[in-house]
Amino acid sequence: MEFLKTCILRRHACTAVCFWRSQVVQKSSARKISTTSSRSTVMPAWVIDKYGNNEVLRFTQNMMIPIIHYPNEVIIKVHAASVNPIDVNMRSGYGATALNMKRDPLHIRTKGEEFPLTLGRDVSGVVMECGLDVRYFKPGDEVWAAVPPWKQGTLSEFVVVSGNEVSHKPRSLTHTQAASLPYVALTAWSAINKVGGLNDKNCTGKRVLILGASGGVGTFAIQVMKAWDAHVTAVCSRDASELVRKLGADDVLDYKSGNMEEQLKSLKPFDFILDNVGGSTETWALSFLKKWSGATYVTLVTPFLLNMDRLGIADGMLQTGVTVGSKTLKIQPVIEKTFPFSKVPEAFLKVERGHARGKTVITVV
Repeated sequence: MEFLKTCILRRHACTAVCFWRSQVVQKSSARKISTTSSRSTVMPAWVIDKYGNNEVLRFTQNMMIPIIHYPNEVIIKVHAASVNPIDVNMRSGYGATALNMKRDPLHIRTKGEEFPLTLGRDVSGVVMECGLDVRYFKPGDEVWAAVPPWKQGTLSEFVVVSGNEVSHKPRSLTHTQAASLPYVALTAWSAINKVGGLNDKNCTGKRVLILGASGGVGTFAIQVMKAWDAHVTAVCSRDASELVRKLGADDVLDYKSGNMEEQLKSLKPFDFILDNVGGSTETWALSFLKKWSGATYVTLVTPFLLNMDRLGIADGMLQTGVTVGSKTLKIQPVIEKTFPFSKVPEAFLKVERGHARGKTVITVV
């Protein structure tokens, strides 16, 4: 009886050892995807545990480091990120229902399982690990990306993104400069090109009106339109007029100097209007489009989140043909202020106050 008991124990031990060895062999042969050393399982991040005002922002040292779930994903070590108006709106609960439907289309999770939620859409950093199907990136590559709003954001030490959401960072840009561009660039590009139908071949001489021209989207749109030889009228406050003129705006209107409708009546109608303000502008802006000419008005405020798929922002990030910082399209990053990682709540308050003069960037490393 004792002999039989010993044999059974040995057999179980052998089975366990064999199983462990087979697992090691399988792992070593199947997953040669990282050259990084072993790391801890937690990281610093700014998160929210509920929707609300700026007080819901919480710093933690114990956010779980993201892992690769799909073969087309990469993990990026964040060097710089930025705060966009959509981050402020999401902090307050904007689009929560729609975004949760995207995160959980089968309604498996219970309400509130998106928390703790990390905000931040832009990232510039270095690739740490790649999925099996990733062919264009390797650990050590400097990249930038725009992360869709239904995913965990970039205000953390690491972030995981899909391969189609990331691109090699232009060498001419620092990480801080690069982090100021992806989300606003894709927003402006989608509105101008995908919806407005404008490009470098049909834009010469077109009259373009940009409302809210001194913010991140506006400053990018001015530069694209001028690179395509359009005539740009920019609307902003007087203290931002010098900035937008330097970026190339032909006419600059101060929305504080009088009734904006009356000011626009003295100008010729427009072929394209990009509205970064929303609200009351949506009620009168259409009247300043050229009649019967296929002119287009695009607002990026109220319907933006609901129209993301239609605008082409959800997928194919940074694969739109915009070559920033190269001979194809020379874009100057416009950064109003840079905050250290410890001052993220202050950055949110600044963006929330509005009246932007470019982007608000966060340095993480």
